[in-house]
Amino acid sequence: MAQGRTDTDAGGRLSHLLDSPLIGMSPWIAMSVLVGPGRFELAVGMALALAVAIVIAGRIRRPGSSFKILEICDVVFFAVMAIIGITASPGTHRWLENYAGEVANIALMAIALGSMACRVPFTLQYAREQVPREFWGEPRFLRTNYYITGAWGAAFAVAAIAGAYGDLVLHNSNNLWTGWIIQIAAIIAALQFTQWYPDVVRARSLRERHLPGPPEPPVSSLLIPLAGYLTPVGIVILAFGAGPVWLGVALIVLGVLLVKSMSRAKEAEPGVSG
Repeated sequence: MAQGRTDTDAGGRLSHLLDSPLIGMSPWIAMSVLVGPGRFELAVGMALALAVAIVIAGRIRRPGSSFKILEICDVVFFAVMAIIGITASPGTHRWLENYAGEVANIALMAIALGSMACRVPFTLQYAREQVPREFWGEPRFLRTNYYITGAWGAAFAVAAIAGAYGDLVLHNSNNLWTGWIIQIAAIIAALQFTQWYPDVVRARSLRERHLPGPPEPPVSSLLIPLAGYLTPVGIVILAFGAGPVWLGVALIVLGVLLVKSMSRAKEAEPGVSG
């Protein structure tokens, strides 16, 4: 019986993931993380394959459903990048290897800001598949998607700035801090906000209408994964010499202590179970 519940929960989580804007951004995440000297073809190929697979999977799961802004941009952008990579001169190819990550991050930031300017933030199309139609026109629902889309735009802006600093100032595309640690932290922050903020809005709405429902998730729910990220960063610093030993040790200890402290605070919140 317990196994049945586990399977159901796992299926529900998988379905929720497939309906999340994160699935539409996965090609961009793959591109920004994988690209670098000697890895342009790998990064673009994986990103394009993911983009096409997402479009196909979406049509299979929801026959007759409309294409999403992000899905279309995914396929078009990475198809163009693949064509340019195949036909580019050696000099252009070297430039793409160094700066394609920043180009991808800037492009997604532009998509986020552009969709907001057109009053159709790209997360809105995903949210509508999870919310009854009668809520689609509510200001709170629309505002939530503006915030979430803006969070992703900000995350990729941070990733673009970090990557550009590594390339243009440090002259090292593989710098662990600018090429990996900071960019991954920005993605984690946006992902956590995407999961946390709708629950906050939903709880506030129920409370205002004096309806029963789960309590508003505490801020610690948003910050715990970010605090937990400090520990693997500390391990990476020690393993790859990306900083002084004391910094790696301090981040490991700080990450463990913050997670424990925030977890206790979360459990102490009224109505929040451990």
